[in-house]
Amino acid sequence: MIHELSKYWGYIVFRGVIAIIFAIFAFIWPALTLSVLVIFLGAYFLVDGIFSIVHGFQIMKKDESWWTFLLIGLMGIIAGGIMLFMPGITAVFLVTLVAIWAIVTGILEIFVAIRLRKELTNEWMLILAGILSVAFGVLLFMQPLAGVVVLAWYIGFYALFLGFFLLSVGFRLRKVHKSYDSHHGKHA
Repeated sequence: MIHELSKYWGYIVFRGVIAIIFAIFAFIWPALTLSVLVIFLGAYFLVDGIFSIVHGFQIMKKDESWWTFLLIGLMGIIAGGIMLFMPGITAVFLVTLVAIWAIVTGILEIFVAIRLRKELTNEWMLILAGILSVAFGVLLFMQPLAGVVVLAWYIGFYALFLGFFLLSVGFRLRKVHKSYDSHHGKHA
C-alpha cells in the first residue's frame, strides 16, 4: 500500500507548496478585505479538493482508504464553491465553514495516518497535521467574530504548518518510491 501511495508523492508536495504560497499571501496582506480573502481561500479549497478527488480515484483499486481522499476533496470543492460563488457571505459564516472543513479534514488525516503507521516511518507528522487541523477548527469555532486580520493570520499559520508537513511527507514518500523502484529495476 505504501508503494502505491508513494507513486503520488508529487501530488502531496504540490499541496504543500500551494498551502505555503497561500500562507505567504495571508501574512503579506493580512488586512485584505473579506471578499478578497474569501476568493483566495475559495480558490485554494477548490484546487485542493479537485486534486484530492483525482488522487482518490487514482488509488481506488489499490487502497481501501481511497474514499477519505474523495471526502476531503468533496469538502474542499463545496467550501471553495460556496466561497467563490457567494463572496458576500458574512465573516461568521466564513469562519464556521473553515472551522468545519478543518475539523473534518483533520479527522480524516488522522485516520489515514493511523492506517499507514505500520508502513511509513515518522507517521506522527501526518497525525500531528491532523491534530493541528482539528485544533485550528476548534479555535475558529471559539472565536467566530475575530477580525479579518486575525482570521488571515490564523489561516496563514495553519496553511504554513500544513504546507511544511505535506512537503515533509511528500518527500519521504518520494524516497520510498525511489527505493522501491531501484530494488525492482525501474527508473523513478
